[in-house]
Amino acid sequence: MQSVIVTAAIIKHNDKILIAQRKENVNQALKWEFPGGKLEPGESPEQCLIREIREELGLNIEVMKIFDVISHSYEDRHIILLCYLCRFTGGSAQTLDCRDFRWVEPSKLHSYDFAEADWPIVSSLQKGK
Repeated sequence: MQSVIVTAAIIKHNDKILIAQRKENVNQALKWEFPGGKLEPGESPEQCLIREIREELGLNIEVMKIFDVISHSYEDRHIILLCYLCRFTGGSAQTLDCRDFRWVEPSKLHSYDFAEADWPIVSSLQKGK
């Protein structure tokens, strides 16, 4: 089974958190997630997040600190999900490489159909961690 290192941004702005919906033609199609992506060779997790958020949503962020590390196995691969707290610093959100996005209050995150690996993050955020 292939292992992949993936980053995820918990972007807070005006007491809400940004979530993105995956496209129709990818793994975990149409599931919601904390935006981010695969770590490229020679790239730090922080550089990866800044690049991915710009590519997917057209936003600028500042990566603050690690929030959690999740190890999760799907049928076809194992992922290590590095989740970072981030601060929105500019730009206007667009669906550049995602199907949709929403700014959501932490207490409402459970209403979205998240990818399995993201559920522990949803749980932690709802507990106020």
